[in-house]
Amino acid sequence: MRILFVCLGNICRSPAAEGVTRALAAGRDWVIDSAGTSGWHIGDPPYPPMIRAAADRGFDLTSQRARQFVAADFEQFDLIIGMDTANVAAIENLRPEGNAVPVNRFLEFAEGTGASDVPDPYYTGDIEESLDLIEAAASGLLGQLPN
Repeated sequence: MRILFVCLGNICRSPAAEGVTRALAAGRDWVIDSAGTSGWHIGDPPYPPMIRAAADRGFDLTSQRARQFVAADFEQFDLIIGMDTANVAAIENLRPEGNAVPVNRFLEFAEGTGASDVPDPYYTGDIEESLDLIEAAASGLLGQLPN
């Protein structure tokens, strides 16, 4: 299984989703990556407050670097997951004609959260809320996909 998580800048939500899912999927032969729909932070590490908050929960994001989502990602991944409705729309705008790779919102995999989008903590300042939702969705995702 090859999974790509996508948010706006690839410095908060998608790197956290990548790190959490990678840790929870340890032992599975999966490729897990992340990207952003914008190019603002290409080459940058994740947002320092997100790195610290994830580390407090046992998730290491320090080796990640931001990159921009590109149409070729549809050929490299089996599943593409956007953090919110706007990012899913941006991903779909780059879909090559005839490509059928599933694109989902991450919280479609989380039960009982009452949310449809993972809020962007870069703007909201609420990193803990975003991490709670990301952990719930990652657990749900792992429960729905084959090993």
